[in-house]
Formats: sequence, structure tokens, C-alpha cells
Amino acid sequence: MIVEPKPATRLPMRRAPPAATLAFALALLAPGGTVLAASPHTARAAEQAEAAFRAELARSLDHGMPGITVALATRQGVIWTGSAGYANLETRAPAHAGYLYGIGSITKVFVASVVQQLADEGRIDLDATPRAILGDALTGDIPNAGTATLRQLLNHTSGVPTWEFDPDWIRRGRGENLLTGRAWRKDETLEYLRHGRHPATNAPGAAYAYSNSNYTLLGLVIEKVTGHDAVQELHARVLDPLGLRDIRMEGFEPVDAARVPARYHFNTPEFRRDAGLHVSFRPVAPGLIDVSASDLSTEWTAGGLLATARDLAVFARALRDGAVVGPAGLGRMQDFIPTHDDSDPGSAVGEGLFREQLDAGTLIGEDGGVLGFGAVMGWLEHEDLVVVVMTNVGSMHSGDAAYYPLKLVKAAHFINAARRLAAALTPPAGAPGRAPALHR
Repeated sequence: MIVEPKPATRLPMRRAPPAATLAFALALLAPGGTVLAASPHTARAAEQAEAAFRAELARSLDHGMPGITVALATRQGVIWTGSAGYANLETRAPAHAGYLYGIGSITKVFVASVVQQLADEGRIDLDATPRAILGDALTGDIPNAGTATLRQLLNHTSGVPTWEFDPDWIRRGRGENLLTGRAWRKDETLEYLRHGRHPATNAPGAAYAYSNSNYTLLGLVIEKVTGHDAVQELHARVLDPLGLRDIRMEGFEPVDAARVPARYHFNTPEFRRDAGLHVSFRPVAPGLIDVSASDLSTEWTAGGLLATARDLAVFARALRDGAVVGPAGLGRMQDFIPTHDDSDPGSAVGEGLFREQLDAGTLIGEDGGVLGFGAVMGWLEHEDLVVVVMTNVGSMHSGDAAYYPLKLVKAAHFINAARRLAAALTPPAGAPGRAPALHR
């Protein structure tokens, strides 16, 4: 049985079932509230698989993560959520699946889904340039904005340089010059590309070069084409149809602060050198600083979403199964080409999704890292398993040694433990048990 403590009075509570009886022992209660018929042997196997997977989560904390939350989903829906560690190291509040974690670049998958919907509706030409849609005033001084296509923005072959690694932006967006209590303008990050500060990284389509700027431009394209706020389109087209109420764009819509864990970041020599320590960044543990005074308005459509693990898993399953983007758009999102990234050999990129080689399988999805958070979302290729991993510590600008969730997901021992737990909790096709339908 999977029951987690309630982290705060404003978080939803899952009521514990009555004390175990012989009848109850013959059923397995999944986290989504679905009762799946199970024999005593199956129930024992599930308990053993869950204990083994929880041990994996506990071991992951040895890498310096304050807390970790995981959700697993299959064709049955979200079958398991669990956490280890702390949402707040000072108060010792436990991590919990009800918290909203920053998901960083996983935000881009949502944005790409909206763009693909608009393309399928004939409202966006993926071979148009951002300048053709947004005009010279907004894009005139941005390298490749008049020659790269939206398709190349989606798969990071545009050559538009990223604002994320501009030295001034790093210090203002994530470091010592952070302006706390102030929401960034949607297009403000693009100012760090102007006046010849950064050349194009490559000719459009000639190479892969990951760039947050691509998805800032795509957010502006969504608003220009629809006449609506990008967050409004995200809710109307993706979140509301799936019944997802726990995915929010920080800085651009209301967020319940009581549902956001404390934010930490790896305090490495590299971070101090490149970002610097804001006066509000407090050391709280060896190698960790508290960066909770920050927010994600700096990221907007490139990485500003907060989400629960459950809602993110529901979204990933729905996207995989064609309930978010139609066959043509989903095909484009998975039209993978090699990234030729020496730091991530075997990876490939599509128009909104990545394919990552794991030690034991292949993951289709995206990972994200921002100040204070890290996350992974994806599904195992040719398998019925969606995996979401979230942590309340960031590793951006902290050097290669800093731990982040994709390192955990790539490890064979972790993903194999997730497979065993999912297999134990999911009955074979056609077996008794009530599968939860996707919320729509």
C-alpha cells in the first residue's frame, strides 16, 4: 500500500484505508485510487518491488539531492508516486508528491505540443522564420532570426545563440545580481542576444546547438498567431483537456507558495565563479545553498513551468498515446536526428522531444535544470512505462560533477527497479482490474 505523509494543510490528502484485513490483503491499492485485483503472491511481489525501488530513491540522496519525487505510469494510468528526503532541510518537512517542482526545459515539450497543434490546424507554417511572424522590431538584431525556420527552432538546429549562457544573464537570472521579487518580461532574455553580443552558433539546419532562445521565440510566435497569452493557450489546448490543475507557469499565473518546496542549488566553485552568490543565497548544508528567494519568471516558455510528478506523468502518457498532438505532429516531434553531442553520446533530437540512450534502454522525452530544480520526464521506447523524476536542487552552472536527475535515470539499476515495480503493479492486458482513464 502506498500512502505518503501530508506535507502541508493546503496539499490534497489521500485518506488511508481501514486496517488491513484478509479481504484487503487480496487487493492492491494503486496511488491513483484504482483497485487492481491481486493474489497474495502478487501483493507480496509488489511490496518487495516497491521496497527495492524506495531503496533506490534513498540511495540517490547520497549524491547530494535534498529530496526526490518520482511518478510511474503505464497504460493503467499513474500507478505509483513516491518520495525520499526533504522538501525543506531546515524544517525537516518531508518530500512529497503533492509539491510543485520546477521542470525546467521539460516546459519546451508543452510549448512544442502547442506549436504542433497550430501547425496541424494550418495556422502556423513550420518553414516560416520567426522574423516573418514577429517582425523586424522584435527579431531584427537576433542572429538567424530571419533565416532559421520554426522547425529548426523546435529541434535546436536554428543556430540562434542561447541567452542562457550569456555571462551577464547568468548573474542576473541565476546568480549574484538576481532581482528578487520582480517578474521578467517575456522577451527580456532576448536582449542578451542583441548588439552583436553573440554570433550565430551555426548556419540554420547545419548543426545541433541547444538554445533556450528558440523556445522564447516560439512562445512569442504562439502569442502572435493566436492573439492569446501563451499560458492561456497552454491551458486551453493541453492542461484543461487532460484535467491537469497542478502545472503552472511561475511568474505568469498564480502559484500557491505553500506547495513549492524549498529550492536548493549545488554551491560549487564553478557556480560561484560563473553565477556568483546573491545575498539571499544561504548555505544550508555542505555543498548546498538555499535559493528560495528566486523564481522562474526568468525562463518563461523556455523553462518556467512548475508541476507535480503525477500531472507530469499524466501529460507524458497522454502525449505518447496521441491524446495531446495528432499523428502528424507527434511524428514530427519524434523525427529524430543525432545531436552529435560529445557530452551525451547517442542522443537524438526531434521537433520537441529527445531520445536518450540509457544504460538499459532508451528514453523518449526531455530533462530540465534551472536554479533550484531538476527533472526528467519520458517513456521507455517500445515499453509501457512512463518515468518522471523531480528534485529540489539545481545543477546549472555548477560543473559536470554536480548530480542531476538524468544521471539517475540513465543508471541501469534505477530504471530496472522501476521496470520491476511497474510490472508488479500493472496486470497483464486483459487481466482483471479497472484501468483509470485519462482525465480529459
